[in-house]
Amino acid sequence: MTALTILMYSCDVDESIIKSMMQGACDEFKKVGCSLVGGHTVDDSEVKLGFSITGIIKDGKIFKNVGLRVGDKLIYTKPLGIGILSTAIKGELATEDDIKNVNDVMLLSNYKASKLLRKYDVSACTDITGFGLGGHLLEMAKGSNRSIIVDVKSINLINNTLEYAKMGIIPAGAYHNKQFSIFDYEYKADDQDLEIVMFDPQTSGGLIISVSSDDAEDLLMDLKDSGYNEAKVIGEVVAKIEKNFLLFK
Repeated sequence: MTALTILMYSCDVDESIIKSMMQGACDEFKKVGCSLVGGHTVDDSEVKLGFSITGIIKDGKIFKNVGLRVGDKLIYTKPLGIGILSTAIKGELATEDDIKNVNDVMLLSNYKASKLLRKYDVSACTDITGFGLGGHLLEMAKGSNRSIIVDVKSINLINNTLEYAKMGIIPAGAYHNKQFSIFDYEYKADDQDLEIVMFDPQTSGGLIISVSSDDAEDLLMDLKDSGYNEAKVIGEVVAKIEKNFLLFK
């Protein structure tokens, strides 16, 4: 319903840049019926922009990031690689196509997906952000006392994500996420270069939806019809595996 700005910036930054950032945010808020009602600004050497959002749950359906059921399928609504592509952009290695591709992914709102999933038998949901896919899945698995098996080959990547990863163009956060999770997951997939991508921090990432196996295909088709063209079933929930909450295969 409402948003409050949290803007940190330096007065050395051109006014037009700040204006375009705020206008872009207001354009997105308008699409979902949210009003910008004020906020706070702080002088800082590095530009940071965020918002504190208030909403109302009208139908009583609350989806938490815990509550996974054995047998549920896991759908992810976007391709991975936002952190790696952003690092390539900062290093001035990315092509114009790379920049467009990562922008398109970040600008794909989770709003429609959050509406669609309410029609289905969903047990848990969360967005994938700074902890990466692996970090957020681990959080879901631990909180539910279940294990998750991820089919690494089924996960869509933004074009050139793997190529940049092989070059070592990887954000520091990915290594931190991997290290934090190291004792609770096992990686058995053949492609070792994909392991670090599983922990790539995502800015404006997609939703992970844990849905009953009976509803998974219908929800997936519904998501694709609504513009989430790269949504995929990427794994399933199983009973707790003795040593690992998360298994990449």
